[in-house]
Amino acid sequence: MIQSSLAWAQAGTGGDNSAGLLSLIPFLLIFVVFYFLLILPQQRRQKKQREMLAAIKKGDKIVTTGGIWGTITNLDKETVTVQIADNTKVRMQRDHVARIRTTEEG
Repeated sequence: MIQSSLAWAQAGTGGDNSAGLLSLIPFLLIFVVFYFLLILPQQRRQKKQREMLAAIKKGDKIVTTGGIWGTITNLDKETVTVQIADNTKVRMQRDHVARIRTTEEG
């Protein structure tokens, strides 16, 4: 008996679904704004970084994510050997190459 009265009480809300859909519009707008301001630019940066890592070659002058400047002396699938001084070479993961230096940077 109590269950049936609860069911009738819940069903008597009027059945107006348009108000429920209208309340979702601000959340959808927030998601769209976040997508275009945060998610899409981040995906573009990641794609550009992947393309740069795929294009590095022996002899490129680079800057690591730690800020070390050097020249690539050897490449493997996962690692890079970077010469940072006359007799100093460092082997590091390829993902830690931040960028390729331009000719103006020296």
